[in-house]
Amino acid sequence: MVTPKGTSWNYADVWETIADTQPAAPALVQGERRLSWEEMDHRADGVGRFLLDQGIERQDKVALYLYNCPEYLEALFGIVKVAAVPVNTNYRYVDDELVYLWSNADAVAVVFHGTFAGRIERIRERLPTVRTWLWVDDGTAACPSWASRYEDAAKSAAGRVRAPWGRSGDDLVILYTGGTTGMPKGVMWRQDDLFARANASGFRRYDEARGLSGIAATLEANGPGMSVLPACPLMHGTGGFITMECLSEGGKVALLEKRHLDPAELFDTVEREQVNGIVIVGDPFARPLLAALDAEPGRWDLSSLVGILSSGAMWSEEVKEGLLRHRPAMVLFDFFSSTEAVGIGASLSSGSSASRTADFVLGPDVKVLGPDGRPAERGAETVGMLALAGRNPIGYYKDEEKTASTFVVLDGVRYSVPGDFAQVLPDGSVHVLGRGASSINTGGEKVFPEEVEEALKTHPAVRDAAVVGVPDARLGEMVVAAVEPEGEAVPTEEELIEHVKSRLAGFKAPRRVRVVRSVGRSPSGKLDYRRHREEAAQWLSSSEPAPPDSP
Repeated sequence: MVTPKGTSWNYADVWETIADTQPAAPALVQGERRLSWEEMDHRADGVGRFLLDQGIERQDKVALYLYNCPEYLEALFGIVKVAAVPVNTNYRYVDDELVYLWSNADAVAVVFHGTFAGRIERIRERLPTVRTWLWVDDGTAACPSWASRYEDAAKSAAGRVRAPWGRSGDDLVILYTGGTTGMPKGVMWRQDDLFARANASGFRRYDEARGLSGIAATLEANGPGMSVLPACPLMHGTGGFITMECLSEGGKVALLEKRHLDPAELFDTVEREQVNGIVIVGDPFARPLLAALDAEPGRWDLSSLVGILSSGAMWSEEVKEGLLRHRPAMVLFDFFSSTEAVGIGASLSSGSSASRTADFVLGPDVKVLGPDGRPAERGAETVGMLALAGRNPIGYYKDEEKTASTFVVLDGVRYSVPGDFAQVLPDGSVHVLGRGASSINTGGEKVFPEEVEEALKTHPAVRDAAVVGVPDARLGEMVVAAVEPEGEAVPTEEELIEHVKSRLAGFKAPRRVRVVRSVGRSPSGKLDYRRHREEAAQWLSSSEPAPPDSP
């Protein structure tokens, strides 16, 4: 790994500097729970001390298996304090998915909410590398005998904690995201690169040449940063990365108490905590918020709201326009990014003007590469692949082949090319067309067709299957399957949906299933996803309503 000259940012150093500079300023809020920067720092010291006492070593991996809560960010802080590596965990995963993720990550410790204790109990014997389980009380059950209490750990430090091996800008943060094979991939970010990439587009941008002293001076001159409310999960890149940047700017993070989106709770929190920014994932979050505001216009005081930030799913023009009607003074920041490529492009909407759906202005380090590998021209009919240079991840954890195909060198410059296709418009902006691997984005979650198809084909009455995403006003895309029966017996739609849910996280299961004579694979075994998508959309428009979601 090559460290860029002059910087060695480490989140623990940054956040400790902020805690020392503004100890009494608010850091974390969730309902009636309130933590100052000094308190968060001290509790993170406790988590770090606990991990060291458990024998953790430099760059060991610690998984966070939590809903949004103060403990998520405290634990993240404590992990980086001792130069261990935080690893996100999708709390919707079921047994086999969790075993795969934690085994692939070489996790030695897991911080988990009590509600997940039963699931962990079933799979613990399959996870020999995990030595430490840290239980966060959420009122659901008693702490199991094989776990330690988080509160005891958070109170275990007498002072500032630092591991004997120190810290470095090369210390990693690993964020697991979906892969083209359907299995999650661990994207490895050097903390120095991730901090610098976020700082370059933050609301409060530090002079990198001044280092930590510049951060302290900025806080002393300007006071605490903005207040941000992540409505989306911290375990995803959109919520996690933006929240980390909020903390790095000395701001306050306001968290919702409910584990599902409740627009009334969100706007109540905005009003009570004087929130400046809401973090969402496109239309799946924006549409319910707009519906609440339309139903009760004027109910909430939104005067503190400076902006809404979104990434990870389509945010349509009409929904942006609707939100701006309720708060014309705010700015809507629609970022086009991925875990592998932060800062590809953005669009801004304010006043009475909303940006067009899926149109973005590219960042300075971005190129659109045509089929010949050269930059595509403005206004050309050529569809190109987006490539981002500059500060990027170092690769995928334990996957050299995927790393080589995604992070490529062109004319001596290293680019991240995650597979997003776009067309360059005459004004230099781009219209994003989608991920070339046919991935589905449903409610902000990434679903890969192959994984769902394989789950469907484990049903004894299914010979073959094709899975596509069909545009949906609420979810962005709806997962729809076509199945080819094995024989005369045709399983019901509900039966197949529940079958998938027994093997994969619920959000990956199809919401509708149609039966076809043949899925029509080519001689090479490939599916025509465009045809299936068109047929599924036509079928949905004439079929019965979807069955209700299972609890």
